[in-house]
Amino acid sequence: MTVHTPKITGADGRPAIRQLDEAAINRIAAGEVVERPASAVKELVENALDAGAGRIQIDIGGGGKTLIRVTDDGCGMTAADLPLALSRHATSKIDGSDLLNIRSFGFRGEALPSLGAVGRLTITSRAEGHEGAQIACDAGRLSPPRPAALSRGTVVELRDLFCATPARLKFLRSDRAEMQAVVEVVRRLAMAEPQVGFTLREVGDAGEARVLFRADPQPGDLFDALERRLASVLGRDFTENALRIDAEREGLRLQGYAALPTYSRGSSAQQYLFVNGRPVLDRMLFGALRAAYFDVLSRDRHPAAVLNLIVDPGRVDVNVHPAKAEVRFREPDAARSLIITALKSALTGAGHRASSTVGAATLDAFRPEPRVYQMDRPSQQSLSRAFAFQAPNPGLTGFAEAPQAATFASEERAEPSDERTEAHPLGAARAQLHENYIVAQTATGIVIVDQHAAHERLVYERLKRQMAETGIRAQALLIPEIVELSPTDAARLLDHAAELAKVGLGIEPFGGNAIAIREIPAVLGPVNGAALCRDILDELTDAGDSQLVQAKIDAILSRMSCHGSVRSGRQLRAEEMNALLREMEATPLSGQCNHGRPTYVELSLHDIERLFGRR
Repeated sequence: MTVHTPKITGADGRPAIRQLDEAAINRIAAGEVVERPASAVKELVENALDAGAGRIQIDIGGGGKTLIRVTDDGCGMTAADLPLALSRHATSKIDGSDLLNIRSFGFRGEALPSLGAVGRLTITSRAEGHEGAQIACDAGRLSPPRPAALSRGTVVELRDLFCATPARLKFLRSDRAEMQAVVEVVRRLAMAEPQVGFTLREVGDAGEARVLFRADPQPGDLFDALERRLASVLGRDFTENALRIDAEREGLRLQGYAALPTYSRGSSAQQYLFVNGRPVLDRMLFGALRAAYFDVLSRDRHPAAVLNLIVDPGRVDVNVHPAKAEVRFREPDAARSLIITALKSALTGAGHRASSTVGAATLDAFRPEPRVYQMDRPSQQSLSRAFAFQAPNPGLTGFAEAPQAATFASEERAEPSDERTEAHPLGAARAQLHENYIVAQTATGIVIVDQHAAHERLVYERLKRQMAETGIRAQALLIPEIVELSPTDAARLLDHAAELAKVGLGIEPFGGNAIAIREIPAVLGPVNGAALCRDILDELTDAGDSQLVQAKIDAILSRMSCHGSVRSGRQLRAEEMNALLREMEATPLSGQCNHGRPTYVELSLHDIERLFGRR
């Protein structure tokens, strides 16, 4: 069904071209810049950061629909500056001569006039050495500046957002949902600027304020300040289980923290990426983050990371969209390569380390669950066992059965206590439980190792090293498989032919829009070439690069390592258990199995004593 809209026609009936008035232009621009209250908060807080603010306070009412107030202690503005600040494309950030040399959050000069066009905006500011001044803009109607009392900085107050465009209000979510979006925006900016203090308050109808988020300014160098800021924003669990990232390559630098694989999450909610301190949502960067972890996490788990990519402003274009959340790199492959290599190097350097939250989860599992019903009674079998433990002759029941539950490798083979062995990170093997779990004693506690998962990872890493040394053998097809694709898909796939050849997949053009698959990785066996090519194209479209063939090869190596590793149920001698522990200490990524699950749990003596109420 076609919807016909009325046209403005001239005297001869032709559609007439007319210049829109300033108010209409500002309302249209506001649709791009201010999507929801969180967008307005982002623009105003970024203005405060560009003004050199050390502390920023954000007050929100009605989820941002009725009140947004941002107060900062930045450089401020004079009475002469205020009308210019509410003019479109007027800014102090750039002079317009070089749009690629942008070193500030804002540069378009659209945010304030757009906000003034769709709401009731008031700006009160005072620059050092000048008197305070205030200006108001009510749905696009500008009033002249007037004197106002203010000690320093700027206060921007926006009331009744979208009062000039009431239809936009219907597309907003509930006050609670909009407030959550505002909190997320402030959290991201707080992580980008750890030396700046942030306070977010919710203001009620009666004027009472409730603090929703607070982050005090952090002193010290970048990494120390960032670590303390992340501890307050994301929690200490993240910083205790994150690796410091500081890598430089081809003029690009990556800094931040990336969590261990065993600290993985069920969603990508804890992935925060920045470019020159600007929060961005870039598919290529998030794809590089996934690629760095794809060998140590299963597909349903997601890494946690806070990373800032520092690049010369001339090599990245932030002038892609008015919201400035998207960027384009002049050399995207260099940025992607830096992220992958830096993270893989950090994860490899972490060795056998597993996250501390694994031990905490183990302790929680030891604690008994509270009873739900008062009428619960122990079973007759439980009562019989309890009475048996209290029998006069304990040799008949109870502890007489203990050796069946905890079996030493063999009494004559068990190693004597050796302090030098216990000094190793994973300690000395002391027992094997249920023919699958190795209990080792360390200098400060105990370690419980899943022998099958640990050995599976060791065999997997060994197979990968062998393949890296000898290469991936390619199997030539007797009859090449011809795959018909669209012109765009065929060109994109052939552009990556060299990379695919390195993993054993040989392709070449076959005339028209077809490609010929002449070689496949021998380890894959028979494959559906057309389906494989389309899967690779999907990954190229989504992430800009494809690890699909390598992932399939790694999956086969993982299955091979599973079948070639120590099986559950096999009793190990003491020297075998200790050899496994020593190899784990020497093998990178041995703290998690091939699917990202932990291979061992470490409990300190302090934690064990707490279980028994001794601390």
